[in-house]
Amino acid sequence: MAAQEPSPPSSLEGNKPGFPKKILGNNLEDKHLCNSCQKILRRPLQAQCGHRFCSFCFNKIVSSGPQKCSACIKEDLFEEPTSILKQGGAFPDNAARREVEALAAVCPNEGCTWTGTVKEFEAGHEGNCDFMIIMCPSCKELMRANEQERHNERECPERTLNCKYCKEPFLLKNIKVEKEKIHDHERQCSYEHLNLLLHFIMGIKVSLESLQPQSLEVASQKLQELHQCLRELELKMSQLGGVGMAPMQGACAPTLATSFTPLPSAMGAALELQLQSEKTKVAELSRRCQELELKVNTFENIVCVLNREMERSCTTMEAYNRQHRLDQDKIEILNNKVRQLERTVSLRDLSIVEMEGKMRDMSAATYDGIFIWKISDFTKKRQDAVAGRAPAMFSPAFYTSKYGYKMCLRIYLNGDGTGRGTHLSLFFVVMRGHSDALLKWPFNQKVTLMLLDQNNREHIIDAFRPDISSSSFQRPVSDMNIASGCPLFCPLSKLDLKNSYIRDDTIFIKAIVDLTGL
Repeated sequence: MAAQEPSPPSSLEGNKPGFPKKILGNNLEDKHLCNSCQKILRRPLQAQCGHRFCSFCFNKIVSSGPQKCSACIKEDLFEEPTSILKQGGAFPDNAARREVEALAAVCPNEGCTWTGTVKEFEAGHEGNCDFMIIMCPSCKELMRANEQERHNERECPERTLNCKYCKEPFLLKNIKVEKEKIHDHERQCSYEHLNLLLHFIMGIKVSLESLQPQSLEVASQKLQELHQCLRELELKMSQLGGVGMAPMQGACAPTLATSFTPLPSAMGAALELQLQSEKTKVAELSRRCQELELKVNTFENIVCVLNREMERSCTTMEAYNRQHRLDQDKIEILNNKVRQLERTVSLRDLSIVEMEGKMRDMSAATYDGIFIWKISDFTKKRQDAVAGRAPAMFSPAFYTSKYGYKMCLRIYLNGDGTGRGTHLSLFFVVMRGHSDALLKWPFNQKVTLMLLDQNNREHIIDAFRPDISSSSFQRPVSDMNIASGCPLFCPLSKLDLKNSYIRDDTIFIKAIVDLTGL
């Protein structure tokens, strides 16, 4: 225990260096360290050069005048005047302080299991830990804080002991050296203590002799007890050897002598001579009763005051309760408003998502009747189609011109209709557009669909001219017409083998709308 160093004292001000590194355990980072004391930052200040210091460390550095920043020199970043540390040349870094105070911390004192944050450590645990190492102010020995009381009472060689009679203090080391002198002191104190006790007992005996005759039995019993007490006192004094015993003078001496003889035979005559003192005793008792009555009246007045205070407190408490209920009602109203705002925000979020989707479609749209559709993550999307989770996919919209027909493609990666499970099915869809009223209906333009060979050698191509009697090519009355196209567009077996249509898990579909006649 003696090999350990005292724990640093607690401080909530900026007049102490940084926290010990041990409080962060294994979570220590260089950015949390003071560039002077190399401990964890306490009340960090940031200099003009960007380096951080504890408030205490910075003030200590600049106390003797402007100094060069040692961290800048070490990192070969020294540049005047920003690397010169001077009074007023740093500002409190509250962001770093909040970051440090929020870090998880443990107590650095061995044996302590406290955990919390650095802020809680500084505010409530630092300096108050029972396992903190402290120094005895008397003998300078190091010990834990929870061992200090035992050390002061039983172990410290510089502790003091008091005489059990006069309470005079003696140093423990002097007791060992001057045993005989201290023993004589205690023996003399014991004699004086016994003398005082003897005089006190004799005073009790004289008071008992002042009782009236009808109290003889009680007085006799008291005197017998007194007689027994005196015998015990005489025995104790004889054991001490009688040295230092103060002699009894005056009226006390004969009384003491008679107290050691059988008292019952002389007791009656002595008590008959003291009957006149009865009136004095009765008067004394009456006076004491009056004093007690006065105290009772005082206490009754105090109780009345306390009752009034209690009534006032109850009234105040009722007012607080009413205010509390009003506050609860206000809180409920505010909670309802918050819920309404949350619903509004949710609707706005949905609108934003919808707008973002429209923006993506607009950015992908073309206005020349030619559209190339890139489908990435092909393997996963085909598995979803086989499992039935997403059998069909729609492409973004494209147009024959800015104010022309609006169209899109629809693809079934596991086939549809007659091509289900054997072919990739690709369809053409006419959509409702803003300029439909200006266009010629039904739609009668030739459509060419292609699966592009990414080596540009053998594209899979299919083309068709619309059936003008089909509802698929009439003017749309809903968002889109029924899809029409090629259910047997491409055998899936071509895509299962090694091919140049799928590369980096991506395929490209191209649609060309013949603009002749538009």
